[in-house]
Amino acid sequence: MNTGNTAVAEQNVPTNSTETTTSSPLFTDFNLSQRLKDRLAAAGYVTPTPVQAKAIAPALEGRDVLATAATGTGKTLSFLIPMIERMDATPLPVPAPGEKQGKRQIKPIRALILLPTRELAMQVLDNYAKLMPGQKNDAVLVCGGLSEGAQLDALRRGPRLVVATPGRLEDYLKRGEISIRHVEMLVLDEVDRMLDMGFLPAIRRIVGALPKTRQTMCYSATLDANIAEIVRDYVQKPVRIEIGTTSKPNERVELRAYTVMQDQKLGLLDQMLNEEEGTFLVFSRTKHGADRIGRKLEKLGYTASIIHGDRSQSQRTSALKAFATGKSRILVATDVAARGIDISHIAHVVNYDLPNASEDFVHRIGRTGRAGKEGFATTFVMPQERSDARRIERELKISFLWREADKNLAKEERNAPLDLNNVGDLMQLETRAWKTNQQGTSLEDAPVPQGRNHAGRGNGNGRNGGSGNGGGGGFRRRRRR
Repeated sequence: MNTGNTAVAEQNVPTNSTETTTSSPLFTDFNLSQRLKDRLAAAGYVTPTPVQAKAIAPALEGRDVLATAATGTGKTLSFLIPMIERMDATPLPVPAPGEKQGKRQIKPIRALILLPTRELAMQVLDNYAKLMPGQKNDAVLVCGGLSEGAQLDALRRGPRLVVATPGRLEDYLKRGEISIRHVEMLVLDEVDRMLDMGFLPAIRRIVGALPKTRQTMCYSATLDANIAEIVRDYVQKPVRIEIGTTSKPNERVELRAYTVMQDQKLGLLDQMLNEEEGTFLVFSRTKHGADRIGRKLEKLGYTASIIHGDRSQSQRTSALKAFATGKSRILVATDVAARGIDISHIAHVVNYDLPNASEDFVHRIGRTGRAGKEGFATTFVMPQERSDARRIERELKISFLWREADKNLAKEERNAPLDLNNVGDLMQLETRAWKTNQQGTSLEDAPVPQGRNHAGRGNGNGRNGGSGNGGGGGFRRRRRR
């Protein structure tokens, strides 16, 4: 671990770590310039992680790399170090090849890194800045959700490196705002996630515009036949690197499963927060559910941050920063948003809602147990979901430590059933529906009618007709009777 890094950076073994031995390779053992070795030492990097130890040497030789490694294994440095060494050692030809766009000269870039999310792209840029202090205009972030004007201004200054998400990069290419015709090094990071998010067509078009003679490094947490077939088109005789088992949870993570009723999930989470130490990453299946869990936790007196696809970039960045720096002990997230989370100190992962697929389970659990530390992963399983949880066990060849939640846990109060023979109840139902349609809020956000306790209504997106996070509401239960 780099003791001088913020919590969001990928981790290396610290200088004073007991894991550092005389037989371990060091960054000084690589064929690097003294200048880069000094930068690594100044940043606190001493001992490479396994993926760095295996990938840096062949990359320095100019070979393509195809690596299976999860987020948090230190792979960012494994491609940044050879990238910086190459750019520093071989300056651009003189005169530098440029392209005209009207009267404007577009300065070519030398290296391109593609990632699936803004958060991951920003973290890569942060790591680059640690190794290239004082080189503010040397690398540029290209992604959605941030000021376009600032990005274009930075591109026009002529950076050597662009760190980008595929969608925004392709937009700039179509508009002639960037030239990638002279790129020497390409990195495709989190390939499996980029494909999951539908970026394959954009990636193919971007790679098709790159020089054939470039060096390419591909990283993916998984490498099934489909992904392997796709990346095969991008690499030539690659060095194959496999770090750990990415198709199942880390062995350092203790896997627990609690059988719990929907209306006692919040009570169980409250109990865990009171009894166990460390930070908590809580997964919700839906965006509305994440908002709801966050609000409920705040009412219980906890400081919680929330991250999901409907939050603005500034909100997401602020939430991650608060969690990474310890300002918030709890981060509530959805699966898609959590793909950008790379924080090393997460002690607990809680599946408040059961994930939809085994690969989502592995992705969630991969947020804890990093950098040689132990972690805990707890999955809340409603009685009707037990078969789904057993399926995850079979598919991943794992075993949960099964427990029963305390029957005396506090229960969330939900909307009472409506009596359709009561005119007053019918008027309340219409009021709820009208407020939802007019204000665009979920039923739980509508003002509570006087005379009834309607707190904690769920969003109705859960399994078997129940709520994903707050249980089925009264009217729906009444109709099923």
